[in-house]
Amino acid sequence: MPYNELLSRHVRTPDRVIRYGPHPEQVIDLLDGGERGVVILVHGGFWRAEYDRLHVRPMADALAADGYTVCSVEYRRIGHEGGGHPGTFDDITAAVATILAEVPARGPVVLSGHSAGGHLALWHGCSGGRISGVVALAALSDVGRTVADGLGGGAGTELVGGRTELLRHVDTMTIPWREDGRVVLVHGSKDRVVPVEMSRDYAARNPAARLVELPDVGHFKLIDPLSRAWPAVSAAIAEV
Repeated sequence: MPYNELLSRHVRTPDRVIRYGPHPEQVIDLLDGGERGVVILVHGGFWRAEYDRLHVRPMADALAADGYTVCSVEYRRIGHEGGGHPGTFDDITAAVATILAEVPARGPVVLSGHSAGGHLALWHGCSGGRISGVVALAALSDVGRTVADGLGGGAGTELVGGRTELLRHVDTMTIPWREDGRVVLVHGSKDRVVPVEMSRDYAARNPAARLVELPDVGHFKLIDPLSRAWPAVSAAIAEV
């Protein structure tokens, strides 16, 4: 299923757009779905400006229909002024803080992200706070390997501005998970964008993490509510 097919889906208009900073990208789309809890959704795209939150709107729509209040976060990315380290990370921190302050907490709060968004969700989840846990979908959890293998056309190197000494601050493979909170990783075995070995290695190093590996599933199936992978994603969010 191509990326562009997700962009063509009919979706509902956000019930509210929350601004958490002066930059045009510092916004959050809110869908009021119900009482099951709050899902903070972080999109992927190798942290690059050309990929925005529009492609996860079908996923946000489906979660709202399932009874969750969904907050889809936009943030400064590589190619934006202030994007990359530290601006991208500052934005995730600020967005989550804004959601916790302004969105009624009807039930637990779960942080979920796909691809580079999965990395950002894991990164923020390590700090704790009021997040019940993280559901990381095909997460770029190993930024060091992303740099070494040149994934995303060198996106990992651009994320840290070429300063590999910063990897220790952003690479979730080396940042310890907090003492509480749940982590569920969902990854397709046929993912040709983010190697499934990243999630396998993360789960092997992190006793708090549980890996759900889906056979014959590619990268974008995990954010497609019409795919056969969707029940596993929905179950992981409900679990956390």
